[in-house]
Amino acid sequence: MYLSKIEVHHYRNYSKEKVTLCDKVNIFIGDNAQGKTNILESIYILALTKSHRVGFENNFLQHGYPSCRIYGLLRDHQSLKELEIQISEEKKKVFLNQKEIRKIASYISQMNVIMFSPTDLDIIKGSPQIRRNLLNIEISQLYPLYVNYLNEYNKILKTRNEYLRQMSINGNTDSRYLEIMNEKLVDRGVQIFLYRKKYLDMINDQISNIYEKIMNKKGLRVVYQNSLDFENDEIEQMKAVFLHKLASNLKREISQGMTLYGPHRDDFFFAIGEENMKYYASQGQQRLAIISFKLSEVSIFQKEKGSSPILLLDDIFSELDISKRNQLIHYIPEDVQTIITTTDLKNIQKKILNRAKVFLVKDGTIQEKVE
Repeated sequence: MYLSKIEVHHYRNYSKEKVTLCDKVNIFIGDNAQGKTNILESIYILALTKSHRVGFENNFLQHGYPSCRIYGLLRDHQSLKELEIQISEEKKKVFLNQKEIRKIASYISQMNVIMFSPTDLDIIKGSPQIRRNLLNIEISQLYPLYVNYLNEYNKILKTRNEYLRQMSINGNTDSRYLEIMNEKLVDRGVQIFLYRKKYLDMINDQISNIYEKIMNKKGLRVVYQNSLDFENDEIEQMKAVFLHKLASNLKREISQGMTLYGPHRDDFFFAIGEENMKYYASQGQQRLAIISFKLSEVSIFQKEKGSSPILLLDDIFSELDISKRNQLIHYIPEDVQTIITTTDLKNIQKKILNRAKVFLVKDGTIQEKVE
């Protein structure tokens, strides 16, 4: 899988730019605040319909324009796919081969991307919501059914929370209505847990080896913290545990007006041995742990989808010393399309430059660099 063309129209600081990419390495070079990250973000949005930059979602439109458009031509196996997203202040529309797609779940599995960003430290340092979002995004790219379970769960959760607040105010209870909601919530919630556990198990099959090769330190793993403490993966028993938890904590939930248990409360952390890296690791160790996590994802995507994801590396080499850069490069397969931003080509190893296509970015314009 690789993106052969990307076009942006009235997006961020770009009026209209069209770039033809190669299937190996593409490097966008330029000073800060010229639009390099915006290009990576546009590819990410084209794949997932949302930005990787939390808090910047309302600034997609170029100043003075009511809408923007991102278009890409994707080669996957022997087929060509046209992907397009149109964004206005009111809504987003997505298109596959010029046909509008109504269900996001049917769209976001078309192009798979893995993003490395300087803000990735928030995955370890930030709130549980950031880590849940990471899992939701990555798993959604692999399994469209997961998106359906997640969307249905969130709708039921919202309705249940509203009902709990009503019960708190007026004290009236329709036990049958609550039971129906509980059953639906539990059914979707257990499936979400199983997908997440499967994914983190696959990560753990590889992450320790990758981290050891880069950092020369053993024992990295991710630990899933499930709010329901399931003892096994037997579905009916898991549902029974979940239902019992809801029933036995109903008074607490009514008093607080919210559902206190379920995958919306789950978390995971990075550990070396028994120590949580959030508290016991340096910033450099944390960064490399996250990089190891995402490098583990490459082979997972290859195995589960039968094609490679597109790697988006936002100024990541400037964050690493030379030895760490070399180790990172070792784990990037040559058959994976990689798109890199940097302020200086000195940050990029010659091994990469020799097979790269380079673009100069300045003031919202992009020009291919010709030797």
